[in-house]
Amino acid sequence: MGSAASSDALWIVALVIAAVAAAVVLLFWHKGRRIEGPHVFRASRLSRGNLLFPTQVSVTPTAVVHYTPEIVGGREHSMHISHVASVLIDRNLFFSDVLIESSGGTSPVRCHGHRKADAVEMKRVIEHYQSEYYRGQANGR
Repeated sequence: MGSAASSDALWIVALVIAAVAAAVVLLFWHKGRRIEGPHVFRASRLSRGNLLFPTQVSVTPTAVVHYTPEIVGGREHSMHISHVASVLIDRNLFFSDVLIESSGGTSPVRCHGHRKADAVEMKRVIEHYQSEYYRGQANGR
């Protein structure tokens, strides 16, 4: 009788541990999902600082948004496209780091662990949107 109760208790403990592990995996998956937008660049989970919550950069015609999820909530840093002063790509062996500097004196956007092709595309899209923005300014829009 005691052996059966002990066996049942072990099964219950195993199921609780499995449920908690599944909830943790689901939390990390949910927090790491891609944010919406046509030009979103997500860092690799294999890079430094991105294992649990990979950072993402969204480039829109009006802004560059750097989003880092956290266990509760997340951190978001946005910069208007006209305030981007420069985009620096530091290519390493496997991944690239991107530094987007502001002309307005705010802290730069630092992103680690992007694929090299994504880093180059991020810079290209930012420069394209800046050109469109200033072309519209020159035409009086």
